Amino acid sequence: MTAPKTPQKDAYALILEAIDVGLYRPGDRLVESELAERFGVSRTPIREALQRLETQSLLTRDGRSLIVASLDHNQLAELYVVRTELEGLAARLAAKHATPEEVRVLNEMVADDRALLNDPSALSQANKRFHKQIHLASHNRYLVQQLDLVHRSMALLATTSLAVEGRGETALAEHQAIVDAIGAGDGDAAYAALRAHISKAFETRLRRDADGA
Repeated sequence: MTAPKTPQKDAYALILEAIDVGLYRPGDRLVESELAERFGVSRTPIREALQRLETQSLLTRDGRSLIVASLDHNQLAELYVVRTELEGLAARLAAKHATPEEVRVLNEMVADDRALLNDPSALSQANKRFHKQIHLASHNRYLVQQLDLVHRSMALLATTSLAVEGRGETALAEHQAIVDAIGAGDGDAAYAALRAHISKAFETRLRRDADGA
């Protein structure tokens, strides 16, 4: 009897996750052979994944090498404009379509994330899960797809605004306001609360970048 084949790891997802968690940061060079060894994947799917990531502008050319792309000030501003509008729409739709179970999960996420206030990296990952849950609660597959693209580009941000002192606690209060509006079925309030949340995150990032310049 033939043994079942071990499913091939998704090279694209592995590299994208590595960028997302900061294993590879903007400016880092990605080498096929090193990636294949790190992830235990053959070089052909690694090569295909790198080509796909380059097409999506997550990687860029530096001579003959591929490096993780970085966002300049204008690109960052453009990304936040799109993110603000799409996230706000997701919250509005979630207020209309979210099930009671989904609202409870969102509330539990906010409560659980308070234990991560002293760990900006873990809080950043929890923040992504929270936003993803709102996207899913919108019950609009096309919107979820577009938000996935936006958040893929957000992986190019080398740091998190949640690392700024006091931002984590404020962000969780903003999360709770969003969930309260969704739970109340108030689309306008949910839209406004999520837009304000993203705007504050952008402002915090800009201020931190200016201070570090």
